[in-house]
Amino acid sequence: MSSKIFKIITAGDGGVGKTTLLYRYVEGKFVTNTKATLGVDFFWKEYNIKDELINLQLWDFGGQKSFRHILTSYSSGANGALLLFDLTNKSSLEQIDEWVDICRKKEPNLPIVFLGTKLDLTDLIVVEDKDAIFFKEKYNFLDYIKVSSKTDENVKLAFQLLISEIMKDL
Repeated sequence: MSSKIFKIITAGDGGVGKTTLLYRYVEGKFVTNTKATLGVDFFWKEYNIKDELINLQLWDFGGQKSFRHILTSYSSGANGALLLFDLTNKSSLEQIDEWVDICRKKEPNLPIVFLGTKLDLTDLIVVEDKDAIFFKEKYNFLDYIKVSSKTDENVKLAFQLLISEIMKDL
């Protein structure tokens, strides 16, 4: 069985749920007490598809403004990205342009899946689909998916979509 390493970055404002999403995907559990990521953190996950072993190198980008200047260089060599915003916080959409610039600076056609997080907080959702779809179309994102790390809704789907797209180019 051959194996490959895919570098996937998760980006978005602080507090949108990047680290929580990665814990859910990698360890299969919902972690509520994550601390703010300072700079960059890493997760690893093995993924099997069609008799191939894929090692996912998952880069968890800190969302604070003070780290953004270093993130562009860390996006170098990425195969794909998950760009997250919080469905319960409209202001988390305001920095999407900057995040796209960070993710695609070195690779203008980097495949990105756009994720609206905290889908389980149904009574608190304030971002309308049309607003998220606007960004999906503006930046030609692979897809827009609403996810919940708490309930695990659509978490695997988001990664599967991105990995399938990356594999198309191999």
